[in-house]
Amino acid sequence: MSQKFIKSKNKNSHSEAYGKYFATAVYDNHFVGTEELSEFIQRQASVKKSDIKAVLQELGEAFKHFFEMGQKIKLDGIGIFKVGFSSIGVVKVEDCSAQTITTRRVLFQPETTRVVVGQQKMTDGSVKQKYVNAITMLKDVVFEETHDNAMNVASTGSGDSSNTGDSTNTGGNTGGNTGGNTGGDTGGDTGGNSGGSAGFETGGE
Repeated sequence: MSQKFIKSKNKNSHSEAYGKYFATAVYDNHFVGTEELSEFIQRQASVKKSDIKAVLQELGEAFKHFFEMGQKIKLDGIGIFKVGFSSIGVVKVEDCSAQTITTRRVLFQPETTRVVVGQQKMTDGSVKQKYVNAITMLKDVVFEETHDNAMNVASTGSGDSSNTGDSTNTGGNTGGNTGGNTGGDTGGDTGGNSGGSAGFETGGE
């Protein structure tokens, strides 16, 4: 199986990448739910489906409990979850309080794995490995073009606009601003980062 994409033309005349084609992620209408997850995990591990389902159903309550305690949650092989929020800016420090906090969100920092991508020969004759930090859950994902019109096109971060250079931010960043609302730990995102109450955002630990 593979993650499907279509070729999409940038039609934003104000973009540096106007007229260029990008690979845009598409998804089918099916959402994998608790039942299907439980069935899959049961096939991979010696645990009954009913037990797995019970654990998954309690996972949301467990997250809620630890978020209310101001703690981050780290799931091995998946990543780190924590609370993020937006705040209204005020002039006086004494006016900055919990009442100025507006949008709440869940920030997600995926776990990464070091992957060797080549070697570099140094001036002293030694060889140094070159590597990148790949998201653990995505490093083995295969991509394939599709012409299935029934699949849903992922929305980009802001309409048809692309990121700087020749890459476009596809894949449905439901929280917006991938790669780093790094202010999440301290309550950052001040000044109304309105991109992200819809779901997860990626952000630094």
